[in-house]
Amino acid sequence: MRLDRFLSESGLFTRREAVKAIRGGLVTVDGEPVRDPSLKIDENAAAVEAAGRRIGYTRFRWIMLNKPADTVSTTDGDPRSVLNLLPAEYRSVGLFPCGRLDADTTGLLILTSDGATAHNLLSPRRHCEKVYRFSCLPITEEERVKLEAGVDLSDFTSKPCRVTMADPEHGEIAVTEGKYHQIKRMFLAVGSEILSLERISFGGIPLDPTLARGEWRLLTEEEIGILETNGGQDARE
Repeated sequence: MRLDRFLSESGLFTRREAVKAIRGGLVTVDGEPVRDPSLKIDENAAAVEAAGRRIGYTRFRWIMLNKPADTVSTTDGDPRSVLNLLPAEYRSVGLFPCGRLDADTTGLLILTSDGATAHNLLSPRRHCEKVYRFSCLPITEEERVKLEAGVDLSDFTSKPCRVTMADPEHGEIAVTEGKYHQIKRMFLAVGSEILSLERISFGGIPLDPTLARGEWRLLTEEEIGILETNGGQDARE
């Protein structure tokens, strides 16, 4: 792998910044200063340092974001894109949302550059669980049971899910689907309405309670392992 690509894929530099750092003598490989951005290195074995900092190679990036309201889960240049909440160096490594949240839905959003794992996590065959905390117009126990059993939404019938209520207007719902406006449509179908919706878990990964709205962090190795296990080779039905 080229040295400048190695540095840019580390997420700490853009490609241009990587080239500038190398040509400026700020980068060493195996203890030796290097000024050639095109130098080929073994990304898994070379000891690379930039400005005295050891740089490890990570093939894919995984980020946990606490999505605020009025942001969109797109990568198309929309100024409201969640990508704009990240530093520039992370916007240049091919990150995209692993599943979308509506503009007014808040909470856990996973961003990654691992397309294969993300695709499998979102596949209906994986039954990847997403948990949301919600407030709604009051629902009865009968309506809660209807939600859990699955409701007819004209174009499809929602799969059985889990709904737990703290009171008639607040609760949590765990679903294994992620169709457009699904939860909002489910509540409308039983005569209620979602007033607020926050995702608090995705694929077995809970939202970090220390992250304020708009804040983010890298996933831990353990969290990445959980997602890679859940999003491994597509399961058979």
